[in-house]
Amino acid sequence: MALQWMILTYVVAAEAAIAILLTLPSPKAIKSRFVSLISLTLQPSLFIIPFAGFQLLDIYWKNEHRLMCTGEICTAAERDRYERSIYKAQRNAILCVAACLLYWCIYRVCKYYKEIQSVEEMEKRLKDE
Repeated sequence: MALQWMILTYVVAAEAAIAILLTLPSPKAIKSRFVSLISLTLQPSLFIIPFAGFQLLDIYWKNEHRLMCTGEICTAAERDRYERSIYKAQRNAILCVAACLLYWCIYRVCKYYKEIQSVEEMEKRLKDE
């Protein structure tokens, strides 16, 4: 079960690196090529949204069906195990939300950059007339 979380972790790290690279100032030629490359990869990488959604559903289901260990009958080891599982579930939920949020941010930055390029081209055509 840890493989899916490792995949999601690597995807979030890659998305964060891409978001940083998109927002860093760079020469116009490099920036436009990088944005076009990222725009081409946005469609296939959309799989991360349903993947993260299903992982969130899995976390929710496990949370609803988890044995509660809060009373006096629990041993210290059982209580520690219960608390660790809660912390892991919270970490994994944050990871899923971060994956979706970073994907949306990358999508919006690419879309805004393309809109800026089209407005600049239109402005250039109007100046030439």
